[in-house]
Amino acid sequence: MYLLYTHNDLDGVGCGIVARCAFGGKVEIRYNSVDGLNLQVERFLEKSRKKNFLFITDLSVNEANEHGLDEFVKSGGRVKLIDHHKTALHFNKYPWGSVQVEYENGKLASATSLFYEYLIQNGLLTPTKGMDEFVELVRQYDTWEWEKHGSQQAKRLNDLFYLVSLEEFEEKMTERLQKNEHFSFDEFEEKILDLEEEKIERYVRRKKREIIQTIIHDRYVGVVHAESYHSELGNELGKENPHLDYIAIMNMGGKKISLRTIHDHIDVSEIAGLYGGGGHAKASGCSMTKESYQSFVAETFPMEPIRADAFKNTFNLKNSVYGTLYENRKEQSLFIFPSGDGWVIDVDGEELNEHFSKFEDAERYAKRHYAAWLVRDQVYIGYLMEHIAECRTKA
Repeated sequence: MYLLYTHNDLDGVGCGIVARCAFGGKVEIRYNSVDGLNLQVERFLEKSRKKNFLFITDLSVNEANEHGLDEFVKSGGRVKLIDHHKTALHFNKYPWGSVQVEYENGKLASATSLFYEYLIQNGLLTPTKGMDEFVELVRQYDTWEWEKHGSQQAKRLNDLFYLVSLEEFEEKMTERLQKNEHFSFDEFEEKILDLEEEKIERYVRRKKREIIQTIIHDRYVGVVHAESYHSELGNELGKENPHLDYIAIMNMGGKKISLRTIHDHIDVSEIAGLYGGGGHAKASGCSMTKESYQSFVAETFPMEPIRADAFKNTFNLKNSVYGTLYENRKEQSLFIFPSGDGWVIDVDGEELNEHFSKFEDAERYAKRHYAAWLVRDQVYIGYLMEHIAECRTKA
């Protein structure tokens, strides 16, 4: 008999699906949250079920269970932990641990892809074209390669995962992979996924008006409260506000914080680790502890949301040789204009000492340090007319 303790997200459930394809009814699968796994493992060790082969995928255990599992294996138990998070790399020191963040070709690994390969290599599963395609979609979504390569099928697979119950998703996908040569969605699924896409777009548009800018541990952070669509929301807010280091999404009902970034130089798993969480470099999370609640919720609650840039302008355009005007909630005017071989920022008539080689660098500075937004043409024209009048008066 096989036991599989795995995560309850798409990658974790993907492991459950390939396990079901490999073992059928001979595997008992338990889907766990990050916090729930350790309790599950503690119970397993208490029972000392040495007749069973335990797989742990897409999650890692705490230090006490780490030592407990090692002693269990030394006494004749059978365990295999397969993960792809860099915070779990220390498990590679054990013969029962296998953690790999990326492949030799540079592609990022997922728990489903690693577990699928393990089962094939050990003669426990015969691969098919359909399973190859399914596993690759899971990998692309979990590693965010889908966004880079525009693989909408990977995103739609995750959307479907959240549209149906976990049990129904596992059953449908297992049956489909066992019967069909290729993996695809059926006609009904395509229709509900189209509707879901429209719903996500409306939700993200609304949340764009609620994001708050703050500084936490010397990082510029966008904080927003949301119960759903964290991946889509984090990605869109990050792209719309590239001056922010990362996006922090508060799920007050679940008492969870999701962290997302679009930047290669930011590792949100390190930030999540400060609050007892973890994950990937660009997508991580943690529980809402007293400390994280104070930083992300209590201190930001009185703040006003940041304003979005005007988007229908004809004259006040970014990177304009005539200059670009921004404002903030302190009613300061920031004018970014070319000077020499770079760009300068004028704040309420006084030029800053900083000189920027690119417009984007100047704008990033204005948005980070002044929480400024691009104003509408009407304000821009009024600003120019006022300054022309001042110049004439001085002349």
